[in-house]
Amino acid sequence: MFGKILCANDGSERAFRAMTLAVTIAKENAAELHMVSVEEIDYMPEFIEEIREQTGTAARRFHKAHQRARAVADEHHVELRIHVMAGHAVRDIVRLAGEIKADLLVIGATGHSQFYERMLGSRADRLVHLAPCPVLVVR
Repeated sequence: MFGKILCANDGSERAFRAMTLAVTIAKENAAELHMVSVEEIDYMPEFIEEIREQTGTAARRFHKAHQRARAVADEHHVELRIHVMAGHAVRDIVRLAGEIKADLLVIGATGHSQFYERMLGSRADRLVHLAPCPVLVVR
């Protein structure tokens, strides 16, 4: 049913619940599993180098989350492909889902920026509306 699954992970506990479920679904469907972590950056960085620096920072910041996710995937004998980006989380997750032709996007209901989400609206809600595939929101 699902050939490619994308799971967004910001390192929060809800994101890991989503990751664990994504691994289970991937194993049951013999699906390709991708995980994406996005470091938020300003819409208008002063220099292009800032984007490169923040991508490197993101790789370091998410290192423990990636190790934990890879351990879960390895335990279930599921290959995991990790993507790290610096940019706008919703836009970049939607774009990646389209690029890899994801059949399912798995996300946590809330992440590290709960205050932001209460004030401006949930990223999960925006992803449900904008994603090019079905979205499974894990509480």
